Amino acid sequence: MKVKILMITQNFYPEIGSAGNRMKNMFLMLKQKGYHVEVLTTEPTYPSREIYSQDCFWNEQEIDSDQNITRLSVQNKRYSSSLFSRLFYYLEIMLKMFFYVTKDKNKYDIVFVTSPPIFVAFVGLVAKYRYKAKLLLDIRDLWPESLKGVGVFHHSWVIWLFEKMESALYRKADHIIINSEGFRNHFKKKSEDLMKKLMFLPNAARKNEMVLREGRQDTLKFHVVYAGNIGLAQDVTILKQLAEKLDLHNISLTVISYGVHKQNFADFVHRHDLKNVNLLKPMGRQDCLNRMALCDVGIATLNNSNVFETVLPGKIIDYLTCRLPVVASLSGYPKNMIENEKIGFVTNSQSVDEMVDYILKLHHNPELLRVMKSNCGKFIEKNFLWENNINKLTNLIDKLAKG
Repeated sequence: MKVKILMITQNFYPEIGSAGNRMKNMFLMLKQKGYHVEVLTTEPTYPSREIYSQDCFWNEQEIDSDQNITRLSVQNKRYSSSLFSRLFYYLEIMLKMFFYVTKDKNKYDIVFVTSPPIFVAFVGLVAKYRYKAKLLLDIRDLWPESLKGVGVFHHSWVIWLFEKMESALYRKADHIIINSEGFRNHFKKKSEDLMKKLMFLPNAARKNEMVLREGRQDTLKFHVVYAGNIGLAQDVTILKQLAEKLDLHNISLTVISYGVHKQNFADFVHRHDLKNVNLLKPMGRQDCLNRMALCDVGIATLNNSNVFETVLPGKIIDYLTCRLPVVASLSGYPKNMIENEKIGFVTNSQSVDEMVDYILKLHHNPELLRVMKSNCGKFIEKNFLWENNINKLTNLIDKLAKG
């Protein structure tokens, strides 16, 4: 008999961003491997509900026609920038998922739940006992650590509650999947026993995303890209300063973005009349990869907080998939990875001038750029392909299903 899996996730295709893409790829590849997979998720709302009225986001026919995907409607129609509004939004999702699980008559061997938000992970814990199944807990970010990192949430009693919820989830999970090697130390500090439950399964590319794309016609100008969220965790100040300085060097900056600080950045660009900055709206993954592949360098930034030293931003994997060397303002695990693999340059001092110098270095040294582009492709093919990494997950699922 097929192993039956219930995947519980807030973020799922067609939502843009690394979380939705991660869950989509796991779903498709587990189905290809012969597992029976059902999904409990919400209607797409991130970064806004309105963009999903466009047909271009609904481009996975296999998923569109699948009858085993349940999308719950959420009354809170907007993904708010207010943290308290967002918490109520998460609570609404949690309660609706609770009711669904308690009334569902199906049986499952494995409950696979992904966090954040931690509220959805707690639905997975309830589902474990409801279905008498094994619980696979997928950790994409450390809650409540990441809340501390964005520096806007200082309610100690809520942080305390989240920490208790987090500890309970870790104890009750049968196995824990992490998408960053940088998370290991967090679990080690909590308990040596938790280390035995961990498996590293990063965000990754698909082989068909690695194809070499046609180059752009404009080869005289150097092109830099920033793709993804401009939110609370990203440093919009660095991005503004970088845009201004690159404009002085006549270097093109394409920004494909969304998030709470997107408009802030756009207003800055218009106010300073930065002609070399090209602002693009969110687009489907394949379109976004095609756009990025026309550039020379990818930009990544995170706030200067120790919390983010463990995080591997999903946009870095996307840049490498397009063979774009990374110039970043990061520290800790992602910095070490980029430097050790010679796939880019990193400042951990939040120095915009240093970032510009790295970009100019790649601009004026075509051979260095060529070597780094080659390194990016080789690194992804060796370490970050779903077609290879999915076997780690299927081996674990088979082991858990056998008891």
